[in-house]
Amino acid sequence: MSTALTVRPFANGDSTAWATFVQGCADATFFHRIEWRDIIEQVFGHRTHYLLAERRGEVAGVLPLAQVKSLLFGHSLVSLPFAVYGGAAATDEDARAVLHEAAVKLARELRVDHLELRNRAPHNPGWPQQDLFVTFRKGIEPSVQANLEAIPRKQRAMVRKGMQRGLASEIDAGMDRFFELYADNAHRHGTPPFPKKYFESLQRTFGDACEVITVVNGARAVSSVLSFYFRDEVLPYYAGDVADARELAANDFKYWELMRRACERGYRTFDYGRSKRGTGSFDFKKNWGFQPKSLHYEYQL
Repeated sequence: MSTALTVRPFANGDSTAWATFVQGCADATFFHRIEWRDIIEQVFGHRTHYLLAERRGEVAGVLPLAQVKSLLFGHSLVSLPFAVYGGAAATDEDARAVLHEAAVKLARELRVDHLELRNRAPHNPGWPQQDLFVTFRKGIEPSVQANLEAIPRKQRAMVRKGMQRGLASEIDAGMDRFFELYADNAHRHGTPPFPKKYFESLQRTFGDACEVITVVNGARAVSSVLSFYFRDEVLPYYAGDVADARELAANDFKYWELMRRACERGYRTFDYGRSKRGTGSFDFKKNWGFQPKSLHYEYQL
């Protein structure tokens, strides 16, 4: 019953209970992990407001929030900046509801312009929503060959082209090659890159759950991807490449190598991440045989 639920702020000593809940909650994503709290505060300087819902002393839901003040985007309370997924992770709708109520109250107290919950499923039909973004998720087949054959013919030909050109993939222990490719790619597209210390913090904080795969053409690094691992899922999240990567078929080869390695390690879901409708990224993922699923970003103004 909702009357048995209480909501309180995250406190020192809650990390283990939060982490245990997130690991076992079907709603939770990699971005609900408690380690993001320190990254958001220490790397970007945003104040966090993490909430726990409890029922008879047991965690029934969590809601990570960060307060963002930006000249470009205004003053907001978001679950969660730098994440494609967020919102409340809860055992039931009562727990989710009290967390949302607490978030709305907190947003008013902080006098933010808006509250934003980046949900994978709709939870507040009466709230304003943004439907620009979709996610692409698909099961990983048990065998490497089955995964290759599941790629539509045109993209499979690109993967084979990369193989024929002698491309190879390597796991990087550091961020140097990835960051050079990522930053160059961002500049070419007119987007300011995140600082290198952010990526170093991700790798240092998440360890084996944050991995960089770099594609090389001989001695030259041509494409790289930073991926997160959570339960049985792999999520390629940040990427970069050289200007002639498409001609080399380096990007298709890169994602194939990530899928191949994940398959061999027993992962079962490939999460291609978020894309905006009508973009090249959206088309690229559809061409890989992934079907878009709407994300439900909900707001209180």
